[in-house]
Amino acid sequence: MEKGKVVLAFSGGLDTSVCIPLLREHYGFDEIITVAVDVGQPEEEIVRATEKGQMLADKHYTIDAKEKFISDCIFPSIKANGSYEGYPMGTALARPLIAEEIVKVAQQEGASKIAHGCTGKGNDQLRFDFIFRSAGYDIIAPMREMNLTREWEICYAQEHNIPVPVAKEKPYSVDENCWSRSIEGGKLEDPAFHPPEEIYAWTVSPKDAPDTMEEIQIEFEKGVPVALNGKRLPGIALIRELNQIAGRNGVGRNDMVEDRILGLKAREIYEHPAATVLLAAHRDLEHLVLTRSELAFKHIVDDKWSELAYMGLVHEPLFHALTAFIDTTQERMNGTVDVGLYKGSVKVLGRSSDAALYSDDLVSFDSKTIDQNYAVGFSHFFGLQARLLKNLKKC
Repeated sequence: MEKGKVVLAFSGGLDTSVCIPLLREHYGFDEIITVAVDVGQPEEEIVRATEKGQMLADKHYTIDAKEKFISDCIFPSIKANGSYEGYPMGTALARPLIAEEIVKVAQQEGASKIAHGCTGKGNDQLRFDFIFRSAGYDIIAPMREMNLTREWEICYAQEHNIPVPVAKEKPYSVDENCWSRSIEGGKLEDPAFHPPEEIYAWTVSPKDAPDTMEEIQIEFEKGVPVALNGKRLPGIALIRELNQIAGRNGVGRNDMVEDRILGLKAREIYEHPAATVLLAAHRDLEHLVLTRSELAFKHIVDDKWSELAYMGLVHEPLFHALTAFIDTTQERMNGTVDVGLYKGSVKVLGRSSDAALYSDDLVSFDSKTIDQNYAVGFSHFFGLQARLLKNLKKC
């Protein structure tokens, strides 16, 4: 049996709620300290986590990390066109930051160990474990160590009079921050099951979206969105407003089979309206501003950056090196992108930038700035080796 203090990463949901009595009854800890980190969850969720932590644990902290999440996680992800297997990452970006804040509390409190409510089948266990172990802490994870099922947890919570926002008849697990909302569990675990409309909260069904296109404009400075429809906004305000605009147009749903870090395939459903629009606009602006060589290499860098971010390996030296390259390319990524939103689709309508590597004069059919005869010499050498090889094969 363990003794001493343990700090628990706490959300107020089913898994972390049942961890509190488990850490007492099955592990024997003397003092349990819960930490809820606010990265843009619904206000009522933070209030619930705070109240439950104060009620169930010996000590509770609620930490506001919204601005840090925007500046340290979301903005770098936009610069890197951060996506994993085709969807904008959300939960993955938040986990290392949450873990870092929990480490700070553990150090402050002199806790001997850190606990979390992750299962042994998902990704979050690895993202948390990496940060906690990097800080020198041993880890307690009751869900995976005791092989607990969700149904057992619900019954256990009821036996201990722990209120949880989950019922057997609707056992969905929702993880939400200001950038993304993920829904899984229950019947959704069957990849053939058609999800009910009730699971969505940020987006309307595309078929119920307005019948006219809504046009918006996004302004970027150094690869970061700074204004929406000509109005400069702080990061979190811009994202929240764009979530509403894109969501009412049915933009930002993903229903997919995803490859988890462990190799398991899992059916995942996401909502990320603002992320979908901002990443589409950012990618488009890059094609106006960056060189062909930069774009080709950055595509490789973005993919690897996203993979490491998905895994939560934010202290991997390669991750820092890739971030440094990405930041360099974004120095001149200033401009505006006009976007049309219509029944679940995002269409770039136009783009402009003072740093554009585009000349309407040079590309125009009517321009005489470039003498077209200059291309004749280039044409003689274009594909030379392929032509030589083809002639050799004729011999």
